[in-house]
Amino acid sequence: MGRFDNRVAVVTGAGRGIGREHALLLASEGASVVVNDAGGANDGSGTDSGPAQAVVDEIRAGGGHAVANTGSVADWTGAKELVDQAVSEFGGLDILVNNAGILRDGFIAGLDENQFDAVIAVHLKGHFNTLHHAAVHWKAQSKAGDQPNAAVINTASASGTFSVLAGQSNYGAAKAGIAALTLVAAEELGRYGVRVNAIAPVARTRLTLATPGMGAIFAEEVPEGEFDAFSPANIAPIMAYLASEKCPLTGQVLAVQGGAVSRLRGWTIEETVEVDGPWVLDELPGHFDDWGIGA
Repeated sequence: MGRFDNRVAVVTGAGRGIGREHALLLASEGASVVVNDAGGANDGSGTDSGPAQAVVDEIRAGGGHAVANTGSVADWTGAKELVDQAVSEFGGLDILVNNAGILRDGFIAGLDENQFDAVIAVHLKGHFNTLHHAAVHWKAQSKAGDQPNAAVINTASASGTFSVLAGQSNYGAAKAGIAALTLVAAEELGRYGVRVNAIAPVARTRLTLATPGMGAIFAEEVPEGEFDAFSPANIAPIMAYLASEKCPLTGQVLAVQGGAVSRLRGWTIEETVEVDGPWVLDELPGHFDDWGIGA
């Protein structure tokens, strides 16, 4: 018996890297998986049905159940068709893993509108699109008296949650938005029997290898037989726990790297200045001097 027998999962960006490991683990534990991947390049350009189909073939060769979907999560209709495919092919939807992403890095002064919009569309809007259509399905299921026990696992990043990387204004903004979206969705969907969490993974993927300043770190070879802290396979078990029916967690953002999992919190108050009356512009420097910022 697998942990996910009779469960149906959608995994986006599942043709390679972390998403592939997610799909393979869920399928190995009995889930029926819709493997979504448009098959584009790092920057989202182009399409290729090969990556998604290759994962499906691997799952089926191991005795599992899977179908491919090559639609773009950035497309509203495509995201609906993805959710509908899970229901029509396997009879329902229990697990949604939002993992699809692209990179179009550039410094703000040189970043054009298309570079910004494309990253926001795939990451942030893509998360919302699939989440919306899945939520519509789960709400209807709940209203019909069949309360779901469903899980959503979103994909945030250290960029945008607790670190800053120059050249990633679009990516960091999208990932910060995904963390916030996760918390809002957890509040809204709990009434329908849906838990929503996010992971902020650090692993060796074609996107991290292409990130300036990080490629050399991830490209280091690990001697055979030693623990590879940056293997994408290290991320999948955390996702699977969050997807499991007995997991109590919701509204959490977890940073995952190697053998460490850290619970993240958002903006916190570090310092406060107060006055009894209205603010006086000429007095503001004195109020802020004690913070030691820029000193």
